[in-house]
Amino acid sequence: MGKRLFLFVFLLAATVMAYAQMPMLGKDGTVVIVKEDVKITMVPYARNIVKITLQPKGYITNELISDAVIMKPMKGVAKIKSDKFADYAASWGNMQFAVMGDTFFFGPKRNALICKPVKNNETNGFRFLLSEDEKIFGAGERALPLDRRGYKLTLNNNPWYGYGMGADNLNYSVPFITSSNNYALFFDNPAKGSLDIAKTNANILEYATQSGELNVYLITGTSYPEILTSYYQLTGTQPLPPRWAMGNFLSRFGYVSEAEIKGIMQKMKDFSIPYDAVIFDLFWFGDSIKGTMGNLDWVNKKAWPTPKKMIADFTKEGTKTILITEPFVLKSSTNYDTSKKYLAVDSLGKPYLLTDFYFGQGGLIDIFRKDSKNWFWSKYKMQMNNGVEAWWGDLGEPEKHPSNLYHNLKDLGFKRLFKANEVHNLYGHYWTKMLFEKYATEYPNKRLFSLNRSGFAGTQRYSIFPWTGDVSRSWNGLQAQMPVLLGMSMSGVPYVHSDAGGFAGGEKDAELYIRWLQFAQYTPIFRPHGTELTAVDPAPISYPSEPALFAEPYLSLARNVVNARYTMLPYNYTLAYEQATSGKPLISPLYYYFAKDTTTYSQQNEFMWGENLLVSPVVEKNAPSKTTYLPPGKWYRYTTNEKLEGGQSITDTVTLDAIPVFVKEGSFIPTNNKHLPNTNTYSTEDITITYYPSTHFSEYTLYDDDGNTNKAIDKKQFELLTFQTDGMTTETNFTIRSNGGKFTGKPEKRALTLAIPSLERKPAYVSINRLQVTENIDHSNPYFTWNEEKKIVTIHFTFKGDTMMINLMP
Repeated sequence: MGKRLFLFVFLLAATVMAYAQMPMLGKDGTVVIVKEDVKITMVPYARNIVKITLQPKGYITNELISDAVIMKPMKGVAKIKSDKFADYAASWGNMQFAVMGDTFFFGPKRNALICKPVKNNETNGFRFLLSEDEKIFGAGERALPLDRRGYKLTLNNNPWYGYGMGADNLNYSVPFITSSNNYALFFDNPAKGSLDIAKTNANILEYATQSGELNVYLITGTSYPEILTSYYQLTGTQPLPPRWAMGNFLSRFGYVSEAEIKGIMQKMKDFSIPYDAVIFDLFWFGDSIKGTMGNLDWVNKKAWPTPKKMIADFTKEGTKTILITEPFVLKSSTNYDTSKKYLAVDSLGKPYLLTDFYFGQGGLIDIFRKDSKNWFWSKYKMQMNNGVEAWWGDLGEPEKHPSNLYHNLKDLGFKRLFKANEVHNLYGHYWTKMLFEKYATEYPNKRLFSLNRSGFAGTQRYSIFPWTGDVSRSWNGLQAQMPVLLGMSMSGVPYVHSDAGGFAGGEKDAELYIRWLQFAQYTPIFRPHGTELTAVDPAPISYPSEPALFAEPYLSLARNVVNARYTMLPYNYTLAYEQATSGKPLISPLYYYFAKDTTTYSQQNEFMWGENLLVSPVVEKNAPSKTTYLPPGKWYRYTTNEKLEGGQSITDTVTLDAIPVFVKEGSFIPTNNKHLPNTNTYSTEDITITYYPSTHFSEYTLYDDDGNTNKAIDKKQFELLTFQTDGMTTETNFTIRSNGGKFTGKPEKRALTLAIPSLERKPAYVSINRLQVTENIDHSNPYFTWNEEKKIVTIHFTFKGDTMMINLMP
């Protein structure tokens, strides 16, 4: 296997363990080996997934408190076998295991891995040997190069105000990494830990923690898509979001009154800029930044005289209302006295009082307790009854979480109290899980939208939509977003996004704002958001986040970006379907799809949006040009349809109105033809499918449903439209078919346009279902048009669900 070999050696401290018991095969298919000071258990989960667990002598805080893994172990598949080269061996599926002296081997054909259980001071963990040129990706939210080799990473969800490039430990760490040697490691332990990736010792990766079960899941595969899909099978994919979540948000820190937000909404309408939701920061429950957290109600009647009517008015016009909540309840809030019995405690079991918290003195809700969750949910339910549609959970690391604070996990089956460091990374996960489960019970037909900046492995299946925290409003902050988003996506967190425009500090730079929006257009969630506190605090640098509040030419430039986001709805919403059903990432680094091209590993300022679009954001001020590397194959410029040869870097002259975007040959890109005020008026009844010519076979499936029904896929309340061709040759055939699916609001017929750019000449013959279609300037249906200047043919026809064949002759 050459460079793909990875060795896995178990040692104890720095000594060689001379005695080992022959492996024992359990009835459930597990393999157990007992050495002098450690028991090693191996449990197969799939043909390419095995869990290895260590139980060192005297290690008693070994509880597994995570629920990240939903896959069940394989039963009765392991076999003890003889091997003349090994002391003993076992196998299951395409995974093999062998012991040769003090060395343990895992993987296909045993060409796999060497590990050591290690103990350093108060920590325990694993040590892995890396090959010389091996690259390691993932581990969650880091403003670092995509290859995390050479860094020691803290596994500890951490707020970082005003960060840029170099911020190595942000709000959402995930103990899941992938290797360029075609394997992944997942440490299913939410306790505070670390990953030393050849920082301290060359070619050594070491995982260490002070508490929790010492385990690692080894996942092997032949490609990054196969490995990431296996990880999602292990931990779950993200359910479909409500379709409105793919639209534009009005969001800032923060709106201070009903009059203010209504005035901004009116300006958005005046300039025909679509939006789907408005997000209220902490001023909805108070009139100041400090001292009000925990009120969780509209206490300022002057600023918010009729919140229920206000929300109802928003709903009538198609705008969803989202409120912020935090898990902290301050002493000065109206809810503190009633909340005390639901708070995390000190070593004496008394409610823990945070005395140095930025927002004021108070306590932290113990989110692991059933009664605490019920109390917290009652505050949500009160606002849901007022018409609130979705929620924003902030400070969920938790932002203030001292090590001498304790949580009660008895409702999860554990008898002792757990220190903050033992459960820290799981707090945001259980918060999102609470909302997901409460929604499933009380609003079974509603899809949850839950903004939260912290979580753990597996949180994605509870509908988390995390943002990248309090990024600096600066060019450095923008530059940090690509490695953060791409690293998170490759860590199994599909809907990560940033505060478009930047959040903290910075200069009032309209060019930066436009470039950030152009980048955000091709990310899972489009949410311009920043600090605008002029009305309550003149000290911070305030700058609007809403496009309608900018002067020309920036207003029109921003409006173009927002409208383009809505134009891309068919494509973007289909990405959500692909994530939910097969674990495909929405956003990914180039190496994910082009791993054989080693040049892609160093490309950190461009990315793939879905499998078909390559996006190259402009992230430098006054940049006159942008250089983009195109992987091997044919590509097309998205704006001009110019055909380009891949396997090279190209340089584009750039202006402020666009960033370079390229389409892979053979792609079908669906776009919406109608201007939308919001997604409520969206329908696939009038869309264009643009096919970018290739000589190879290609296929694309468009997903459509009502945009709202929860578990629409499970309920089979959706339709799939498939577009297929064998490629552009002397004769080109397209097939369009439907799976026959049905849902409320499904169009009875669709006005479809098939556009094919970059042709050498006008087709001599066009037919649909073997009937010739003529070029027709009167637009009688069906017809085709030819643009000689742009060299593009457009074929217009009505699709009623029956399979259609389109034929072109040159």
